[in-house]
Formats: sequence, C-alpha cells, structure tokens
Amino acid sequence: MSAGKKLNITVMLGGPSAEREVSLRTGAAAANSLRSLGHSVNELDPVNPTWTLPPATDVVFLALHGTYGEDGTVQDQLEKLGVPYTGCDPEASRLAFDKVLTKQRCVAAGVPTAKFEVFDSASASWPLGWQPPAILKPVRQGSSVGLQFVDRVEQWHEALAEALRFDSQVLMEEKIVGRETTVGILDGKALPVVEVRVKQGEFDYKNKYTPGASEHFCPADFDSETTKRIQDAAIGAFHAIGGRDYARVDVMVRPNGDPIVLEVNTLPGMTETSLLPEAAAAAGIGYAQLCQTMIDLAMRRASSK
Repeated sequence: MSAGKKLNITVMLGGPSAEREVSLRTGAAAANSLRSLGHSVNELDPVNPTWTLPPATDVVFLALHGTYGEDGTVQDQLEKLGVPYTGCDPEASRLAFDKVLTKQRCVAAGVPTAKFEVFDSASASWPLGWQPPAILKPVRQGSSVGLQFVDRVEQWHEALAEALRFDSQVLMEEKIVGRETTVGILDGKALPVVEVRVKQGEFDYKNKYTPGASEHFCPADFDSETTKRIQDAAIGAFHAIGGRDYARVDVMVRPNGDPIVLEVNTLPGMTETSLLPEAAAAAGIGYAQLCQTMIDLAMRRASSK
C-alpha cells in the first residue's frame, strides 16, 4: 500500500458484549483519528446479527471488546466476507479470549503464568492444597468483568457463584503479590512497559474505567534486565496464542523481578487514555499514527495474499 493512500474504512464498535460502552468509546476515538488522516470512515455497530458492511469497504478497524468481538466470532465472519481487518485471526482470538486455553498454551511454551484450577459448579469445595488469597475470573470474559477476590476461605462459595454468573466456567488463580504491568505489542515488537497502580482497592472493572482511580507509569521504573524479562514474557505469550499485528499482555511482577503472565488482550482498549496508546506514545508513536499502523498491517497482509 502506498504511504498516505486514502481508504474506505469501517470501524466496528459497540456490539452485544458486557463491554459495549467501552467499545463505543474506543471506536469513536479511532474513527475520529482515522478521519483526521483523510480516510473515509463509516461506523458500524454489530448489535444486530444481520449487519452488513458498507459497500466499497477496503478494511475493517475492529474496536470491539469482549464476547463476539474478541472471541473469534466477528473475525470468522470477516474472513468469510474476504475483507481485511485489524488484529488477530479467529483462532488466536478464540485462544486468547479463553483464559484457560491461554494458560495452557503458556505452560506448553514455557511462559511463566500463575498456578490455576478450573471450576464449573457453584457447589464445588475449596480445593485441597490451596491457601488464600486467590482470584476468580470467568473463563471467557474480558476487562475484569466478573472478577472476584477471595481473601478468606469463608468467601469462597459466594465469590464462585458470582463469577459463574458471567460464564459457565471459572478460573481460580493464585493471587500474585507484586507490581501490575502491561506490555503493548505492535508489529510483533514489545512497547515500553506500563505499570498500573490503583489508588484504592484492586484493579477491577470499576477502577479500570473510573477516571483518576488508577495511575499509570510509562516507561515503568524497572531496571533494564527486569524490563527485558517482562517484555520477553509478554512476547512469549503473544506467540503462544498465535498472535499477529498487535495485542496487550498483562503481566504481574513479583518482588524478585519474576514476570507472571496473566492474560493476552487481542483487542485492547483504544481510547486516547488507554494503556496501549499510552505505551505507544512512550515509544514516540502518536494516537493517529498507532491507528494508521494497525490499518497498514491489515492492508499489508491483504496485499501479500
């Protein structure tokens, strides 16, 4: 694709998931940015399953989050339509959206990840050999939806029942004590590490999306060796699920500097203040340039077919 070529871009945003509101914000920001670059941009909200792409769409910019958008469903539909789109393919999307499959891939690839078990019944007993604290996560939800913290065994049944409201399976994970970081990956390379510090409580859905509830530090204040270990773990997880183009990998860092991968986000938030754009900015890549790069990667792949 020649530099500066003006395209007909369809931004898909909103959709039917629990993360619809965040997706609408992501999509609006991306659409405005792409228009500022001179592209012709349509916005499409696939909340109705019978959606159709505007005619003459050159490429789709995916700004969807959660089920349907991040689990490979919309990617499958776009593959059938033969239209290039941003981000990971259907299989990598499906793998990354399933926290258990991601962890199994990480274990197989030697990527460090937290100890875990899987439950599908609210009547399950507290597992043998475990000590609190632990974290419960619906296996197939994004953005901290349904996240539960278990600090005492007495909280187990209530927390398990609550997490199971959001999916038929729940992942139990040891709670890693340490520093919370995330690594953006763009065109297969790690961006500067972002550290997230919550002012009060945990980095749950509320604190993630309440302005001012958490502070971000980028580049994070680690020595160069620890920074490289964090980035290598993130790249390892990205490759383990078969990622392409870009993603964001959440990594806890123990006090001794050991990185522990939590999960891979194949369609991370893309509002101006989201973590991936923040990491890109620290690498000298502005928001509009980041959106353009995502489009370029999709078009490059299409032209090589």
